[in-house]
Amino acid sequence: MDLVWDASRRAFAEAAAWFAETVTHVGDRWGEPGLGEWDVRSLVGHTSRALLTVETYVARPADAVEVESAVGYVTSARELAAGADVTARGREAGAALGADPARAVGKIAERVLALVEGCDGTELVTTIVGGMRLADYLPTRTFELVVHTTDLSAALGVPADVPVGPATQALELVARLAAAGGSAGALLLAVTGRRGLPDGFSVL
Repeated sequence: MDLVWDASRRAFAEAAAWFAETVTHVGDRWGEPGLGEWDVRSLVGHTSRALLTVETYVARPADAVEVESAVGYVTSARELAAGADVTARGREAGAALGADPARAVGKIAERVLALVEGCDGTELVTTIVGGMRLADYLPTRTFELVVHTTDLSAALGVPADVPVGPATQALELVARLAAAGGSAGALLLAVTGRRGLPDGFSVL
């Protein structure tokens, strides 16, 4: 067994379970502010796409590896992620969750986790930025689940108790992005209590 893939798959599963559990706390607050232009429903819809894209991309095998790492994916996807289409897709995904969004999220998580459980990570998948190994793509989805479930927790006023495995993988990706982007120094000074982060700081 590939221990790295096994740990990555487990982190993804734990992040998905945390997301689905957090969604159960929404109650009747779907129309309340979520993140930026999104209400809670749209934020949940956008976050559910971290699961749905895995399902979509596994069904679209790639012929070759064009992006070789999670850092490469995030870097390549930056311009796409900044577009207005992302906001619209979040709203559309939220609407698609139907009359019982919490139940819909649970069903999506169950289905996608079963799919990933049957993979070994070597699968070549077609992402929005090109062909990737599933093992390299999956950590980006764990990162999305962790970040946006944290956003959802903040919007709902519930503790953001990120499970250790997903938190570790998400923070590792943050560290790699900071190092690759030349912002490791600022990040290290902030997380060790030396000084605050500059206004607008982001590794994305």
